[in-house]
Amino acid sequence: MTAQLSIPSTATVAQQTQPPAPAAPAAEQVVRKGSFWRIRGEISRRSAWLLTGAGLSLPFIIWWLWTALGLADPMFMPSPGAVLERIGRWWTSEGLLGDIGISVWRVMAGFGASALIALPLGLYIGTYRPVQAFLEPLTDFIRYMPAVAFIPLVMLWVGIDEGSKVLIIFIGTFFQMVLMVAEDVRRVPMAQIEAAQTMGANRGEIVKLVILPSAKPALLDTLRITCGWAWTYLVVAELVAANSGLGYAILKAQRYMHTDKIFAGILLIGLIGLLTDQAFRWLHRRAFPWMRK
Repeated sequence: MTAQLSIPSTATVAQQTQPPAPAAPAAEQVVRKGSFWRIRGEISRRSAWLLTGAGLSLPFIIWWLWTALGLADPMFMPSPGAVLERIGRWWTSEGLLGDIGISVWRVMAGFGASALIALPLGLYIGTYRPVQAFLEPLTDFIRYMPAVAFIPLVMLWVGIDEGSKVLIIFIGTFFQMVLMVAEDVRRVPMAQIEAAQTMGANRGEIVKLVILPSAKPALLDTLRITCGWAWTYLVVAELVAANSGLGYAILKAQRYMHTDKIFAGILLIGLIGLLTDQAFRWLHRRAFPWMRK
């Protein structure tokens, strides 16, 4: 019997040898196929900016409508226009720039002192179990004490100068920061530590070359969050015999029922805090670009 060979046609050969069409990038496929309600789905940058703008604008639109329709007494809830006008007068004749400068200095000094001590302490608590057993219960105990309750003691210990205001912000942020740093360190996978031990690394090298680099992204996020807490303690800190600052201006306006200035101070603190938060986010993207891929 003679074997019959089937010879493929030219069209079949061309179809088989034709290179496959290039696949679309994964990110584009997610954006194209996904929806707004997909869990951790991607959205375009334009959509993100539109949603951000809508989220920031909606409360102010509701506020403007509420006051424009006369649903609130201007004595208790001034209109956005009145608050903007008050900010303008504060800037031109009441030393707004000086108030912003001294408040930023107090917050950053207290936050910086907290970070300077909390980062190494939290690193040791998260790395060594004896240090954790010795210090973590005490830190947990103190962090539930309200910072405002320390004001009389701080005035006795430090006085009423700038140090007392910085110390109040320090107390309000330090103990939470220590525990969050320790938790970030404990999240470093044990497999990485064991691999370093297998290659002969000593304890110092493991801490320096394995634990700290692996925890850095989470540590920067912890600093961003606790910096926001530092701003929330500003008004409390400026209760201590202050004569300048945004928190002091809010407290002074409260005595005379200047609600437009109270609103102005609150909005300015929120704006400065938002800018600080975005600065930390930008630094995170620059320092760890691989986390966004």
